[in-house]
Amino acid sequence: MKLYLRRTLLAVCVSLTGLVTQAQTVDVPAAEKLISDSKCTKCHSVDKIKDGPSFKKTAEKYKGKADAEAKIFTHITTGPMVEVDGVKEEHFKIKSKDEAGIKNAVRYILSR
Repeated sequence: MKLYLRRTLLAVCVSLTGLVTQAQTVDVPAAEKLISDSKCTKCHSVDKIKDGPSFKKTAEKYKGKADAEAKIFTHITTGPMVEVDGVKEEHFKIKSKDEAGIKNAVRYILSR
């Protein structure tokens, strides 16, 4: 009986590991296209600071935080007020209604 439970537990762990890995994959070309089409690169870049933080800096800020994806998703879909050079302005919303595509872009940002 103990051997059966160990094997079952091992199988479940392996299955969950596969799901986590699968959930974290990023379709890089699709993410880059959505980010480009949404004009995010006007203020952000992968590794250089422009008017907004780089994706690398954003990824560092949220590293290890369980709510990272949710916070960035909300930020890029709701258009909150941000401060640029001392001036408050509305952050542009990402130009997509495809939730899966937006989540892919968020994972792309966090993977940089």
